[in-house]
Amino acid sequence: MPREKKIEKKITKVKAAKIALKPAKAVKQEKAKNPEKIEKIAKVKVERVKVEQPKAKVKDEKKPAKLSGPQKDTGSVDFQIDNFSKKIASLAKHLKIHSHDFDSRRGLLIMVGKRRRLLNYVKKNEPERYESLTKSLKLKK
Repeated sequence: MPREKKIEKKITKVKAAKIALKPAKAVKQEKAKNPEKIEKIAKVKVERVKVEQPKAKVKDEKKPAKLSGPQKDTGSVDFQIDNFSKKIASLAKHLKIHSHDFDSRRGLLIMVGKRRRLLNYVKKNEPERYESLTKSLKLKK
């Protein structure tokens, strides 16, 4: 029984929406034919239907180099170097197509410098970690 009531409610909502779209004369004519039916349908509140858009697919990328820990380690030098490397790669790709984009070229050079300084810091303080980073990111020494 409850399922049938739900279906009837949906049908009346659809009919109410159709009637709301019709011109006033057509509604009056239908009202003259079936006054009870039209009043019943007019009472039903027309609701907006929210359509959910499918979520964008995420590309499978390499996971950033992280130190062990339960939290996101965005402040670690490893993560920063990895993040700069990704940005540098995407900007280099962009600049191959748009060779006259000098503002992006400047941003690229700034990022390369920041990554270089971070790598120098790691090389100075932890040479083993520097070696593993350069191998994992395939960077020149």
